[in-house]
Amino acid sequence: MNQNQPWWAGNARLTNLSQKLLGAHVAHGGLIVFWAGAMTLFELSQFNPDQPMFEQGLILIPHLATQGWGVGDGGEIVSTYPFFVIGSLHLISSAFLGFGGIFHVRSENNVLDQRKFPFFSYDWKDQNKMTTIIGIHLVLLGGGALLLVAKAMFFGGLYDPNLETVRTVSNPTLSPATIFGYLFGAEGRHWLAAVDNLEDVVGGHIWIAILLIAGGIFHIVTRPYAWTQSLFIWSGEAYLSYSLGALALMGFIATYFVSVNTTVYPEVFYGPALEIRLSIVPYFSSPDPNLVSARTWLANAHFWLAFFLLQGHIWHALRAAGFDFQQGRVSNESASSLS
Repeated sequence: MNQNQPWWAGNARLTNLSQKLLGAHVAHGGLIVFWAGAMTLFELSQFNPDQPMFEQGLILIPHLATQGWGVGDGGEIVSTYPFFVIGSLHLISSAFLGFGGIFHVRSENNVLDQRKFPFFSYDWKDQNKMTTIIGIHLVLLGGGALLLVAKAMFFGGLYDPNLETVRTVSNPTLSPATIFGYLFGAEGRHWLAAVDNLEDVVGGHIWIAILLIAGGIFHIVTRPYAWTQSLFIWSGEAYLSYSLGALALMGFIATYFVSVNTTVYPEVFYGPALEIRLSIVPYFSSPDPNLVSARTWLANAHFWLAFFLLQGHIWHALRAAGFDFQQGRVSNESASSLS
């Protein structure tokens, strides 16, 4: 490990240790899945079907209900068994991920053998390998979008707040004019969050999946163009900054979406739409000042998480560009390595 990095530097200590960095990532995935499973079961143990869901401080059960699990007419929870199964499956799978992470972290080889594991080995400065990795991630994200499409069309459907029932979406909107009209503000004043029907929601996910998978395949089979090489810094620190910037953007979009949209985030599960108020910093509150709904704290949590992710993006971007925070200036060593 890099002895110049303190313990709280996290994965920065593993920058050049591909085996241990892989283990850290797998273990991190296990922690995320473990949280999802444990939190679902905890929420289930506290859930009161006689009280409005949005008043109970829940986060995962409302998302599962929106996907149509265990929901009847009027948004009534008719069965909590699907919540239990989903939570349990996450707990079980987290154990396998955790074991995989420990296996790689405790391996006697700190670096993956490029001859034995060419698919997983990498070099930060290998631009072709880096774009291949981003392509693989894009394909996986596209597959995730298709899972929601499959749930909506073939596996029970989604909760439709307009009809107050769960239904399958048999005719998703595929018109690019409609779907991309949201992106350019042609469908309403709330931009992407103006979507008000499940056909457009599912159609949008189909288009997202197509773009992600096509983009992923493009990055896998091609090499970076010469004109792109000077646009980016090709280092582990730079890739981290790019990722944090993307997460921050998604967090801000999610903040706005959960605040004003009542189709993807039905009022019966999340509470009424919020008012966005501007002061020294923006905050999001319910029209009823006495109500702190699931929507209220979910929007505020997304905003602050996105805010700190943005700070992380800036911090790592400066370090990638050669700025030394201990010296308070761009170091000569870093500047020469970038030139």
